[in-house]
This record gives sequence, C-alpha cells and structure tokens, in this order.
Amino acid sequence: MWWPSTLVGASAGFAVASIPGALLGGLLGQALDRRLRVRCWADLVDRLRGHGPLGDEELLFLLLGRLAKSEGRVEPSHVRQARDEMQRLNLSEPARLRAIEAFNRGKAGKDRLGHHLRRIKQQAHASEGTVRACWRMVWADGKAGRREHALVADWGAQLGLGRLQVQALARDYAPSTAWPSPVEKPALTYAAALRLLGVNAGSEPRAIKQAYRRLLSQHHPDKLQGQGASIAQVRAATERTRELHLAYAVVRKRHGL
Repeated sequence: MWWPSTLVGASAGFAVASIPGALLGGLLGQALDRRLRVRCWADLVDRLRGHGPLGDEELLFLLLGRLAKSEGRVEPSHVRQARDEMQRLNLSEPARLRAIEAFNRGKAGKDRLGHHLRRIKQQAHASEGTVRACWRMVWADGKAGRREHALVADWGAQLGLGRLQVQALARDYAPSTAWPSPVEKPALTYAAALRLLGVNAGSEPRAIKQAYRRLLSQHHPDKLQGQGASIAQVRAATERTRELHLAYAVVRKRHGL
C-alpha cells in the first residue's frame, strides 16, 4: 500500500538522488506513516489539522455527536443517550474522556468520515452495530428528522448496508407509537449457538468457520436488494444475520478460535 508520507518521501528522494534517494525517502516516509497511523490522504489532512488517529469507539461518538447536532440543537436526551452508550461499552475513564471529546468534535460537523467508515466496514457486524447506535441516538428525543435520516442512510451505505436494511434497523429503536418495541431476548447459549450454525461440539474449527460463512451468505439482507423484498423481510434477514454473528462469537470463544 502506498501511504501518503511514503509516496511523498519516495518522490522527493527520487528527485534529489534518483533510485537510492527514492528508496531512502520511501523508508523514512513509511516510518512516519506508521508512527502517525496515516493510511490515506484524508488521514494526513487530519494530522495536519491536529487531530490524532480515531479509534473505533471515538469514531462512533463522533458520529453520535454529529447526529445530535444535525437538527440544530443538542437536547439533554442526546447527552443522556451518549452516556448510555459509554456505559453500554463499559468504557474506562480515559476512554470515556476520549469519547466525550469525540462527541463534542462531532457536533462541529467538520470531519470527513468516509475513510474512517471504510476502515470498519470489513469488521464482523461492526457496521450493523454502528448503525444501531446511530438509530438509538436519532430516536433519543422521540423523533427522527429528515437530516438525521439522511445521515444514517449515507453512513449505512458507506458501511456496506443496503437502504432497506438500514430502515429495518430503525424500527428496533423507534418509539412504541411508531412501531412495537423489540422484545429483549435471553443471552445465546453455547448449545443454541451450535444449533444455529448446524455444527456440533466436536466439529473442526475449519468446518465451523465454513458453516458460519455459508449461512451468512445465504441469509445476508444484501441478497434481498433488488428483489422487491419488503422492509419486514429485510428486517427478518437482518435479525437472522445478527444471530449468526452472535452464534459464531459464542462458539469461537468456547473453542478458543
């Protein structure tokens, strides 16, 4: 991967001392990229603005801060929801302070978020978890504005979620006057996780992983896009996908995978 400082260093080195200079400049630039955790030009712009690298949790609270301010005013309910998210994540005191800083930074709405969202797109169920947290913030004051809907839809798309899937997730956190509240489900047991994946306790790790990927491919809501599926169908597929993620996490933990 050609990271910014690596590319600049190699180019400058080549201009000064041809190929040897390019090699030396590239190595120095690569060291700088790694030290500053710069992976793209947008990261470099962030560092030049004095912003350090964003962890996944900090990114989440930056998104939540932008949502809270998007309709013009941050309500006390938004602040309470941000605190609830910190408690949900069981953040340490230093992490909590960073989350508060990110939330306040998000309210300014000046950050370019695309490169950050692409970073977490490939993480297992991180995209869905991020969108769920966003909808919890949207509905914190009991209503969802047009700007809030547009932001979550845009972020969901950048995270790889389909439009109908993003809408289906909204239903889980809307007030009961809009849709019935979701029923809290008990924690998934190891035996139930094995049944969901169609494997047994003696299955090889490779077989477990293959079963998980096969089922995920069969039930992922993205497969319904363009097929005239209803929101209810997408929601059901989203819930099934969530259960598969949880089941695989439970089995992985038990097997030490």
